[in-house]
Amino acid sequence: QVHVVESGGGSVQTGDSLRLSCVVSGLSIKDHVMGWFRRAPGKEREFVVVINWNGGVIEYSEAVVGRFTVSRDNPKNTVYLQMNSLKPEDTAIYYCAVQSLRDITFSTIKDEGYYPYWGQGTQVTVSS
Repeated sequence: QVHVVESGGGSVQTGDSLRLSCVVSGLSIKDHVMGWFRRAPGKEREFVVVINWNGGVIEYSEAVVGRFTVSRDNPKNTVYLQMNSLKPEDTAIYYCAVQSLRDITFSTIKDEGYYPYWGQGTQVTVSS
């Protein structure tokens, strides 16, 4: 059974930083693209970033590019999301997801149907 567990969320001020972690058990993430999504209050869940199996290909949403950095540690089966210069509009539940593919296909990165495994999410709240 696959488990995806996010951690590291919290309540911070505008301009602060947070580092989210995503630990996966039950499969080896080295064979999978990994993604982060978020759901802001009253909004649909949206794509944040995706990273291919070895970290060589990364795609960020326009909303976070230049502020967020994704990385992965395959031996630890863990993916990280470093979030800097946080803004109130970054307030959301952040979800980590395991994609069914090993390499990034750009037509699929925002399609939740390609992510069979999801965590429960971790809350990030940014106050002004």
